[in-house]
Amino acid sequence: MTFVLSMPSHGDVRSTQRFVPLQRLPGIRRWSAVALVALVSGFMLPVHAQNVPPSTGSARSVNEWLTRMHEASRQRSYTGTLVVSAGAAMAASKIWHVCDGTQQMERVDTLTGAPRSTIRRNKEVITFVPEAKIAFVEKRDSLGMFPEMLRTPSNLIPQFYSAREVGVQRVAGHLADMVEILPRDDLRFGYRIWSEQQTGLVVKLQTLGEQGAVLEQVAFSELQLDAPVSMEKLARLMKDTRGYEVHKPTLKKTTAEAEGWRLKEPVPGFTAMSCHTRETPGAAATTGSGMAPMQWVFSDGLASVSLFVEPFDPQRHTQESSAVVGATHSVNRRVGDHWLTVLGEVPAPTLRRFALALERTR
Repeated sequence: MTFVLSMPSHGDVRSTQRFVPLQRLPGIRRWSAVALVALVSGFMLPVHAQNVPPSTGSARSVNEWLTRMHEASRQRSYTGTLVVSAGAAMAASKIWHVCDGTQQMERVDTLTGAPRSTIRRNKEVITFVPEAKIAFVEKRDSLGMFPEMLRTPSNLIPQFYSAREVGVQRVAGHLADMVEILPRDDLRFGYRIWSEQQTGLVVKLQTLGEQGAVLEQVAFSELQLDAPVSMEKLARLMKDTRGYEVHKPTLKKTTAEAEGWRLKEPVPGFTAMSCHTRETPGAAATTGSGMAPMQWVFSDGLASVSLFVEPFDPQRHTQESSAVVGATHSVNRRVGDHWLTVLGEVPAPTLRRFALALERTR
């Protein structure tokens, strides 16, 4: 589970909640929050630091910085408190992380807003919602985790981003190197990252908009490295669903082409990463379309964009609109007999390019 910052409902963005996994609901799957938790958690495909040797006598490249940050997450157990802010909104979460070299486990509890506790073991994830007495059980791969260069077919990050070392600051009592990951065009945001000097662990991250404006920020307010986190205890907690109604949603892996969709033209730098459908009980009967809602995910290695497509429902899909909270933008529009919601941690014009490029092939 990634850190949660709730997003107010705008227009029909909430329509995606009918079929999107819990961690990918608007306002939950936030890049900066995902980025920091993923970097410090290491829930990505294995990558070895020796594959990208550190520079000698010169500044690190963008790939070297990102690889160092990722590798740091695989070497440490820790506990800490994460605080994320976007505009006037702020929220906090407690995180426990442990790795034995092959298995990784993590627990994240919200400290503000609705209580929620998520425990993850590699790809297995369970989220407990105490107020509703519901537990969501999922199989989740590392998609959406930073940096995506570890999963994209070819590493395009240096083509669209550059790295610039800024200086050194203390964060949560730890000295951290500051580096800016800056976009080379206006289709993506930049990032300012604080990497703990000794380990490389990411301790703070800001998402940057035009002229370096901070759109949102996530950081440890306190952090204990090499903390005595018990993997066995987390495993017991993960299995204890007594008193909870367990939901086990099943996603079907597919392709946009198989579902009858395509992009008329690509958005520079973004590669299709995954496509899933989820059967929604009663949806086919209600709409008469028989189409299962679809989620198509793209990434440029750092930023991600999700296209949610579902049958058009005139009672829910009343007006095309757009919304923004922190670094997360969304737009929606009608495409024939379907309703499209595009959600991502990118500038609004980038989302509009995706929205206008999507077309039905059958």
